[in-house]
Formats: sequence, structure tokens, C-alpha cells
Amino acid sequence: MSSKDWLEKDFYAVLGVGKSASADEIKKAYRKLARENHPDHNPGNKDAEDRFKSASEAYDVLSDDKKRKEYDEMRSLFGSGAFRRGARPGGGSQFDPSDLFGGGFSGAGQPGGAGDRRFGGAGFSDIFSSIFSGGGAGGAAAGGRRGPQRGRDVEAEVTLDFAHAVKGTTLPLTLRSPGVCDTCHGNGAKPGTVPRTCPQCHGSGLISRNQGSFSFSEPCRECQGAGSIVDQKCPECRGTGGVTKNRTINVRFPAGVADGQRIRLSGRGEPGEKGGPAGDLYVQVKVRPDDLFGRTGDDITLTVPITFAEAVLGTDLRVPTLDSPVTLRVPPGTPSGRTLRARGKGVQRRDGQAGDLLVTVEVQVPAVAAVSTEARDALEQFAKLTPNAERERIEARLRRG
Repeated sequence: MSSKDWLEKDFYAVLGVGKSASADEIKKAYRKLARENHPDHNPGNKDAEDRFKSASEAYDVLSDDKKRKEYDEMRSLFGSGAFRRGARPGGGSQFDPSDLFGGGFSGAGQPGGAGDRRFGGAGFSDIFSSIFSGGGAGGAAAGGRRGPQRGRDVEAEVTLDFAHAVKGTTLPLTLRSPGVCDTCHGNGAKPGTVPRTCPQCHGSGLISRNQGSFSFSEPCRECQGAGSIVDQKCPECRGTGGVTKNRTINVRFPAGVADGQRIRLSGRGEPGEKGGPAGDLYVQVKVRPDDLFGRTGDDITLTVPITFAEAVLGTDLRVPTLDSPVTLRVPPGTPSGRTLRARGKGVQRRDGQAGDLLVTVEVQVPAVAAVSTEARDALEQFAKLTPNAERERIEARLRRG
């Protein structure tokens, strides 16, 4: 990201949040934009891809407390006109950022692009702090260029079948994200050649410069702040050292993973810069509903219809599970809505135990057209032989008025 971005881009507006937004509000806004504009969901849509990149760029700054503080301070400082040429009362025009950064903000401004190479990957605070560092080559070398940088985190979404979520599974996940160029291995030079140390800054990426009473360092114009010069650029990445490419990794989803759960895979995000560690991969899990089973915590639920005769007389009920079928005893006189329990047939817990299968029985009332003449006669005979004490009590109350 180029330093111009810190001055000109309103990252809060990009994410649609206010300056006082909490970390959770910022994360929620970013995840919403990332899901809506992810390239995998919008193939060939350049506008969606640009919005996705802008949201990722904004989140990279605002999700980091230190970067966010620096961003707020720098924008407030430059926006208030605190820097003026000459620094004399009533004199000079407003400060021109090009004086600080050597003019011509023409960098690409994207990770791994021309903007990064121009500033040597340095953040705005690194360059800004050198203004007041007392100048000199020592200050330039000490504060100007960053060392290894951790790669950015990556988010993905996976939909699992109900059974896979309950029992666990391993699935391949294909991601399209920035990565190190396989042709030049990240140095940006054509195979068979190597970058040479910049003769102007001697590899520091910064040049000491005086202006009025200030002495500060600015990115070297000869090497664009990279500290080295690539004479013959890599044909694959065009000298940037990075390319966007597909990569497939196997993701292990543990038994019992729930809908909405977020799984973190350490070090499987974007690769770091200058030998820094890779970011993390966060996989958002969605579980596809099953046509038979439901889930409540660690228990699996199932509703099974039974006949009136089975409810009255009792029966042995054979029901499916995610493994092999089990047989449950329905006691005589079971009311509709009663729940039977098959222990250990639910979701596997981390402690090795398992939840239960909860089977709710519902007495099924057949449609009139499905009742034969013989069955109707039997029901009428049953009604005559079966007194309803509760019903008689209510009717007696009606007769009393």
C-alpha cells in the first residue's frame, strides 16, 4: 500500500463505518463486503474485484490497533494543515505531500505492486517518523525500511453436508489469492539474473534530504525505495515478485463443527513479505440442512410418525441414525409429542463422549379418504367401548350451565 493511500483514502467510508466504530463493527462490515464482492462469487466482475481489494486494504489498516492509530493521527495532522512550507507565521502555502515523498504518487498502491516497491514496503509512520529523526544517513538506514512483514489473513466459506459436519471430514479448498512468483521466487528478476544493489542509496531504499529547518529521509527515486534495481524483470510477475494464483489445501473439519463456526488454520493465509510469516486462513462453516435430522447442541433430533394403534398398544420403533439403525421401545399409552432417547447416537464431543439421538413421536391421523369401511366400523366400535372420563366431566359442566 502506498503512503498516498494513507492521506487520500477514507478507509472508514470504504467499510461504511464511522471513525468511532468498534473493532467488532469494523470486522462485521468487512466480512459483509468480502462475502458480497469475493472474486469466487463474482467471476469476471472487475468492479466487485476492486471493491473486494479496497475493503481488504481498509480492513488491513483499521483492524490493527497500531496502524489505525497512526492512520487517524496522520490524516488528522495533514488534514488540519499542520505542515506548511517554511513553517513561518503567515508565510508559505499548504504542504505538498510530494515534497515529502519525492513527487509523483504513481505507484499501483496494491500489495506486491509498483506502489509497494516504490516505498520499499515501508508504512507511512516509518517514513513520517524519519522527518523528526534528525536526518542523516544513519536515521535513514535505521528507521526507513521495514523488516520481514507478516502476510495478511484470508477468509473463505465452505458449505458442509449435515453428516460431514457431525462426523467430521477433510475437504480440498481452492483459494485464489496473492502469492510468491514461482518463476523468480519473489525477487522480481528474470531467471538467470539477480537484482543489483542501488548505487544511489546503497541498498537502504532512502535518501537523506534537507528542507528548511527540517532534515528527513525520503524514498530513493533511483530504486523507488526498494533498495535494489531489477534490470531484467521477470516475465511472469513483471518485476513485482508476486502473482495472484490458485492454490489448493486440504482442510480438516473436526467432528461436531457447527453452522456459523469459524475455523482458523495458522500460517495458511497470504505469504509474508521479505521472509515474514504467512497470515492465517479463517474458514467460515455453513451446514446444509438435512431432510430428516436436526441438531440441538450435541444432540441430534428426529421426528417419527406413529399410528394411533401403536400409541395405544405400544410398539418397537426402528429408526435411522447417522451410523446404523436402532430400535426404540414405544410404551403403551404414549402421547403424541413424547421424546424417546437413544444415548450416544448424537454429536461427538471433544472429550470423547457423544450426545444423544432425540426421537419425537407424533400420532398420525389418517385422511378420511384413506380409512376403509372396515376400519371405520372398527373405530366406531372402539369409541363405544372406550369411555372418555375427561370429556364427560366437561360435558357435565355444560349441562349445569
